[in-house]
Amino acid sequence: MSTVLYDLPGPRSRRRHRYYGLAGTVVLLALAGWILSLLFRTGQFTAGKWTPFTYVGIQELLLTGLANTLRAFGLAAVLALGLGAVLAAGRLSAHRPLRWVCTLLVEFFRAMPVLVMIFFIYVALRAEPLTALVSGLALYNGSVLAEVFRSGVNSVERGQGEAAYALGMRKTQVMVHVLVPQAVRAMLPAIISQLVVALKDTSLGFLISYEEFLHAGKLIASNLDYDLPFIPVVLVVSPVYIGLCMLLSWLATWVARRQRRNPKVETDEVAAPEPGTLRAEDHRAHG
Repeated sequence: MSTVLYDLPGPRSRRRHRYYGLAGTVVLLALAGWILSLLFRTGQFTAGKWTPFTYVGIQELLLTGLANTLRAFGLAAVLALGLGAVLAAGRLSAHRPLRWVCTLLVEFFRAMPVLVMIFFIYVALRAEPLTALVSGLALYNGSVLAEVFRSGVNSVERGQGEAAYALGMRKTQVMVHVLVPQAVRAMLPAIISQLVVALKDTSLGFLISYEEFLHAGKLIASNLDYDLPFIPVVLVVSPVYIGLCMLLSWLATWVARRQRRNPKVETDEVAAPEPGTLRAEDHRAHG
């Protein structure tokens, strides 16, 4: 398939690209080897530093922390999506006072550092650690998602809404059945990116003594009995966070594919009439 954006590379360009790729691979392998050599020289792979992970108590501590992280993320994600939808609807409202109030809330919570909100809810309101963490994440990410939803709806072609209004649909029906379904595909990458931010920000819970995954890793890394296994903890905890973020990205891809295969947006193929035949409308026109 040809492209109109750029010319396909010729033999010399493809050869040059292969050289660039090979050189980049060599550089990355050399960097990885240098880092591994540093870790080996500083004794980060000694049995004493990795011994804690063989104990059932340590494994249960990590699993409990991971479960708490997923619980906080799940609650914060649901609340942030709901709050974002409400604030976006308010910002798109035709009523000026409601639009101003929602705009003020969005700008305030989006500008406020999430850590400040978490500490304020935890200290000033004397909330439980989970409540403070979830509330801070929901307020911040909900305000950001409100702008994502609003821009996504506004990105839909204006004629789509006008055509729906011409058919007699109310504003809520136009929003739910016409604008939002078309905007979801454009909004999905930004939504997933913001949910990834919320997932990583759950690690702020250890600052208010919430026993999440990073808090469990900190307890292990600060253990003097195992010679402060900081690097092993990082090598165990980091892939888990990376895997969760990749799982969210995979979920977004799966949802996008399901949308493209949605039978509501697919059209049936109509066979072309055979030569020498006329449709019923043509017969009536000729008659």
